[in-house]
Amino acid sequence: MKRFREIEARDLKTINLSREMNEYGYVMIRGLLCPDHLTRLFGDIICLLEDMGWLNSESDPLERIANISAACAEGDALYKTVYDSIYNLQSFHSFPHHALLQETMKLLVGPELFVHPKTTARLIFPNFEHGVIHAHQDHTAVGGDEESFTAWIPLHDCPVEQGPLRVMEGSHRFGLQPTTVETGYIVQGMERGNEWVGGNINAGDVLFFHSLTVHEAIPNRSNCLRISLDCRFQNYQRPVDPATLVFTGKSKRSWEDVYITWTSDELKYYWKKVPLALKPSRCELAKLAETAESPRMRARYARILERIEEQLSVRTT
Repeated sequence: MKRFREIEARDLKTINLSREMNEYGYVMIRGLLCPDHLTRLFGDIICLLEDMGWLNSESDPLERIANISAACAEGDALYKTVYDSIYNLQSFHSFPHHALLQETMKLLVGPELFVHPKTTARLIFPNFEHGVIHAHQDHTAVGGDEESFTAWIPLHDCPVEQGPLRVMEGSHRFGLQPTTVETGYIVQGMERGNEWVGGNINAGDVLFFHSLTVHEAIPNRSNCLRISLDCRFQNYQRPVDPATLVFTGKSKRSWEDVYITWTSDELKYYWKKVPLALKPSRCELAKLAETAESPRMRARYARILERIEEQLSVRTT
């Protein structure tokens, strides 16, 4: 596997990041964040994982040695319980608003930066095939405008054996690529692009990539849990999928549930202050709730519309 093209954070002022992104579909920046910035969120997550029995009780929790008997992944009930506890952390949601991170995001999208509110945590058990994330493109799930981006950030040093991401260089130029209905993944070997690139990604490094860039996790073959974040962002003048603003599942979860233990109001509903262009719009959602091809999608569009009306007063253009 070819190594990442690397940019040192100290050289950012001399590099055209947009040109790099347009050419390769990703930008790997070494040492962008001070490791100390990761400490609070990492510590908060480790405490929760230790309490839930996900870590080896005979090891230092900070070493992230996994309790293999607790292994689970997205879609499992236990995973959801732990994930929801992490998702409610104020430190989790404040992380993407770090000044250095946002300054770098603006180099890619311009000053009209919009950070998507639904940051994603990835908690990957070692040697657990059910938890491996295979080749896909974020635009399939995120929707909205194709000119959106992801910042992938490990909260600890992540050598190859712990399963960091790798990306298919140049794959963003091939549009949406076919996936299997059952998994939502691109069939192995059918990815279109130049070649896979990857390598170690350490605490403080940030991997940025385009919403159409094909990427996947290298299998975690260590004995440690891998903990990372997906922080998504775009220019707010481009269309935003309303599903990125509300919870679209069948549960009645709301942002008020997330905010219940927060000690500051600064980031609550921050997107209400932004003139977002929703796509689909409220009118389009209402139509889709009646005309979408499958009953499942009609119900989903109806939930999105209902929750936008219930939870948000979003300025739109």
